[in-house]
Amino acid sequence: MSVTSAVGRPSSSDDASGAPAAVPPGSGAAPSSTRPPAAEVAVLEVCRRAREASRALATALPAAKDAGLHAIADALVAATDRIVAANAEDIERGQASGMSASLQDRLRLDARRVAAIADAVRDVAALPDPVGEVVRGSTRPNGLRLRQVRVPLGVVGMVYEARPNVTVDAAVLALKSGNAAVLRGGSAAMSSNVAIVDVVRGALAASGLPADAVASIDEWGREGAVHLMRARGLVDVLVPRGGQDLIRTVVESSTVPVIETGWGNVHVYVDAAADLDQALAIAVNAKVQRPSVCNAAETLLVHREVAAAFLPRVLRELAGAGVALHVDDRVREAVAGAGIATTPATDHDWATEYVGLELAVGVVDSLDDAVAHIRRWSSGHTEAICTLDVRAADRFVAEVDSAVVVVNASTRWTDGAEFGLGAEVGISTQKLHARGPMGLAELTSTKWVVTGDGQLRG
Repeated sequence: MSVTSAVGRPSSSDDASGAPAAVPPGSGAAPSSTRPPAAEVAVLEVCRRAREASRALATALPAAKDAGLHAIADALVAATDRIVAANAEDIERGQASGMSASLQDRLRLDARRVAAIADAVRDVAALPDPVGEVVRGSTRPNGLRLRQVRVPLGVVGMVYEARPNVTVDAAVLALKSGNAAVLRGGSAAMSSNVAIVDVVRGALAASGLPADAVASIDEWGREGAVHLMRARGLVDVLVPRGGQDLIRTVVESSTVPVIETGWGNVHVYVDAAADLDQALAIAVNAKVQRPSVCNAAETLLVHREVAAAFLPRVLRELAGAGVALHVDDRVREAVAGAGIATTPATDHDWATEYVGLELAVGVVDSLDDAVAHIRRWSSGHTEAICTLDVRAADRFVAEVDSAVVVVNASTRWTDGAEFGLGAEVGISTQKLHARGPMGLAELTSTKWVVTGDGQLRG
């Protein structure tokens, strides 16, 4: 797991940032010289209850957890009208505050999306239970029998924004893997998340599982998020999911260990040996199919040998779909006279996750140059190559250091459900414990079980 090893400081004063000082690990108690703010008391109480719930879940039978998940799915469908009405309140507030169209798309729920979320819950229920799975084992020459088995993490905190589907994904993946979830979903989705969490908790209680296994701290706002990030000893791991600023804030501020998920500066590279018809379809799908998500393409790189044949075709189709094109000089030369509107690309464009209908486009001289560009600008999320040259594909896979590397397919496939994980709590771009779409296995740790018959070490 990446980031933070700091522990709570036994000080009664606020730190330099103005945020309240952390409490001693695991105690949830405030320093004796000061009375903690109401938000701190409330959030730590939520975390304590989640911790108790996690202990019950850790020993729950797979059938009991699956029954709870099916109860959640059924309850979500039954509450569709309530959830969609609550979501409409969020959308209305977002529109009034000038929320971008891409964020509104992430936020929006309708009956079809609620049904899809419920189906994903059932898919998670159908997956094998990871708890107790033997990762590896052996019998030593002295007769000791060793097993490394999967165990729940405990309490998983989530900090995310404008994505009410994540409320359900995080809750059900945590439950299936024997964890409790404490959620901070942000003010933009407040009404939606209140409705969803209430439905989920009701379904848990009705199925005999602890309702406190899923809880929200949204009502305490940003201050509540600070206390969640500092609930070391009560919360075992924190997963941020959202834009670059949110992720950086959690990584830099949390005293709880963080699994760093990634924003997506995603690249598609069209090689000299590409099937250009296939590459065109891939590039357009990767950008246009749903531009507001983190696996949508943000940069298109084209080998110079196919630039003249490929770029006018692909840019005309992208522009026709409403994509604003930020291009380098060589791209502009390749499409001169084609009547395609472009603007000059800058370093800002190469570095940007647009999450909207914008795309940076460049020409490169070689596979080496494409890989060098990706190494400089990528966020380490997903990169794709379009090529019929097996050696070029193998080199791209070996040399590009991202969580997911795709050959001759759209980057939009980087998704927990599409990878057969049922759903995901995020796409990790760090390199410790979990990388890529995070499903059930990534929400577990391991323990060693050693069985003997009296062996002593001399």
